[in-house]
Amino acid sequence: MLKKTRAGISIVLFSLITFYFLDFADLMSGRTVNLLAGIQLIPAILASALVTLTVLVLLTLLFGRVYCSSICPMGIYQDIIAWISKRTAKKKKRYKFSKAKNILRGSVLVASVAIFLKFPLILAFIDPYSAYGRIVTNVFRPIYMAGNNVLEAIFTSFGNYTFYKTDIFIMSVFALAVAILTLGIVGYLAWKHGRTYCNTICPAGTVLGFLSRFSVFKIRIDKSKCNSCGACEMKCKTACIDSKQKTVDSSRCVDCFNCLNACRRNALHFRKLRITNYGLRKDSAVAEHSVDKSKRRFMIAGMAAAVAAPVAIAENVMNNPTGNSSYVRRHPVLPPGAASAENMLKHCTSCHLCIGKCPSRVLKPAFLEYGLAGIMQPTMYFEKGFCNFDCTVCSEVCPTGAIKQLTKEEKHLNQGGHVVFTREICIVQTEETNCGACSEHCPTQAVTMIPYKEGLTIPHINIDICVGCGGCEFICPVRPFRAIHVEGHAVQGKAQPFEEQEKEEKEIENFGF
Repeated sequence: MLKKTRAGISIVLFSLITFYFLDFADLMSGRTVNLLAGIQLIPAILASALVTLTVLVLLTLLFGRVYCSSICPMGIYQDIIAWISKRTAKKKKRYKFSKAKNILRGSVLVASVAIFLKFPLILAFIDPYSAYGRIVTNVFRPIYMAGNNVLEAIFTSFGNYTFYKTDIFIMSVFALAVAILTLGIVGYLAWKHGRTYCNTICPAGTVLGFLSRFSVFKIRIDKSKCNSCGACEMKCKTACIDSKQKTVDSSRCVDCFNCLNACRRNALHFRKLRITNYGLRKDSAVAEHSVDKSKRRFMIAGMAAAVAAPVAIAENVMNNPTGNSSYVRRHPVLPPGAASAENMLKHCTSCHLCIGKCPSRVLKPAFLEYGLAGIMQPTMYFEKGFCNFDCTVCSEVCPTGAIKQLTKEEKHLNQGGHVVFTREICIVQTEETNCGACSEHCPTQAVTMIPYKEGLTIPHINIDICVGCGGCEFICPVRPFRAIHVEGHAVQGKAQPFEEQEKEEKEIENFGF
């Protein structure tokens, strides 16, 4: 019963989280749905979500690593691969007990956190939630969209317009390569050895593994009934059951409950430690690991480092995304609500949820725009669209606080960059023809048209009221280099409302300044 319950919960949560990343039509939206990302451990730590962290810690102290078993999508992905491997293997697949690699686990945790203080990319690579998010966004989402387009063609041919065609393109070759590599490595480890990734590399697994040593309910072996047949050990995909010693390493157990049904002597139980009149039962009913105090201190230090607030220094170089040098951005354009490049580097784990959810498709994974430390973090490109003036989706879905939530009113004044006009290549000057597309697409009137010559008008910019939405850059017809573009800000500011700007200009005009 426990196994079926866990499997049911896992499948439901895994399906919802996966579809949440795949959903380009925004069928899943709202605060309740956003909790799917908010309940993940590493994002909750970075967002300082105390309520979520408290719930996860209490859940672990009570039942063990149920987070790894049923909430973490990467853990469930490994279970699916292990299940397929077991069903397709020519020989009956059997797992064997292996000693805990505590030094490796602790070293990876402490090293990753220490490096993260200056190099946040490390945590972005090994965080299980973010790694799975990149896999779905960069690998599975294009396939899902292609399937949608096939259904659109079929349904449209019968006069049914339920589906609509959508453009499919690779957002970042580097992000795609990383996602495929992660998919392959984690999948291979799961195929061969079960939950190896969880118990050797994953920082969330290491932290929760330490806590699960003290959990109330655990898998316990009744030594009086156990005959060391090894049936439970062969079913344990985390290799944490030693049938010869009749012990269970609770720090590695993920509560999959596969072992319970494997035992024909009913020697395994998921229960709390029994207490008799003579104290704790450690003889026939329960097999407990003795805890090495030095290892405990080491793990405590690792856990403390994991929840420490990381500090990073933002890099300030971004080249023209086309690879040409008509102009050079001094800084990339941050997503609205990111606050600053430093805040992004502190909190963003590159899960790419904001990128997948962006309805205008202006968010793309960065390469070296933020420097080496910010690889794969979201940045704004305006080749295929511009940031909708009223859209706040990216700030609503971010689970780590890297993009702070904005209201529409706050978004209207959030200045992520300012417009830059290169008059020398504007077609009004080079071809002496009317255009004005940039002004028509500016929601704040930061770009207006003023008299030029012979009845022509040419763009005039006002950076004080520009919000850096990229509407002007997207629509500019000049190629290969646009005559108008957005320069990003390292620290986002507040644009001056157009009404106030207009009032000031009138006052200056009235006083004759």
